[in-house]
Amino acid sequence: MLGIFSLATGKLPRFRANGGSPRENLALQNVQARIRMVLAYLFAQLSLWSRGKPGGLLVLGSANVDECLTGYLTKYDCSSADINPIGGISKTDLRGFLQYCFDKFQLTALCSIMSAPPTAELEPLSDGQILQTDESDMGMTYSELSVFGRLRKIAKCGPYSMFCKLIHTWREICSPAQVATKVKHFFRMHSINRHKMTTVTPAYHAENYSPDDNRYDLRPFLYNTRWPWQFRCIDEQVSKLENEAGNQFHDALS
Repeated sequence: MLGIFSLATGKLPRFRANGGSPRENLALQNVQARIRMVLAYLFAQLSLWSRGKPGGLLVLGSANVDECLTGYLTKYDCSSADINPIGGISKTDLRGFLQYCFDKFQLTALCSIMSAPPTAELEPLSDGQILQTDESDMGMTYSELSVFGRLRKIAKCGPYSMFCKLIHTWREICSPAQVATKVKHFFRMHSINRHKMTTVTPAYHAENYSPDDNRYDLRPFLYNTRWPWQFRCIDEQVSKLENEAGNQFHDALS
């Protein structure tokens, strides 16, 4: 495949680990992700044939709510399947379910799964070490994403209302400016990638925070990704809060 591209363009893309640009790196990751989908359907259609048995198999998807919220998946990759049993569940709840299975049924094989850093495994290793992790790629933790997803879907929050809630919820761990940065980043990622939800695999809905487009979540899939009015309101509120904090500190010293 890359040979055909190189023959047509005279260029050979490289991974980031090999000196490639971010665009090259992402494109090569997407190629691998889509090949996974092709292989999954090949095995589904021909596994029984290879054993002399009739029929075919269904392909199960593995994208979860958090990946769909931020678009941390490749369109028409291994997230494309016949049905997705975990498509309506967040990563945080999935880990809780695995922990329950480990405690209840003593499934020791789950230990390595729960302790491993979540990664798409689409970039080459460096000296045998994983360079790529989900949370680093997304720019936010799965715990934060779980909060964003619930506020967006269940509490029906937009950027400004979510910011107003989180400056109180996270006041012990984040400044208003830090909350603003996190909320803006989430909504930028969400709006840029929302179109992917129009082709997402049908999922089993176990919770009411699913972002599944057209089947469960009827919000638009096209947004102004700059969110000019909402982000301006957030910036004005941050400035107001910082001025109030500065005045209180000045008064305390007086």
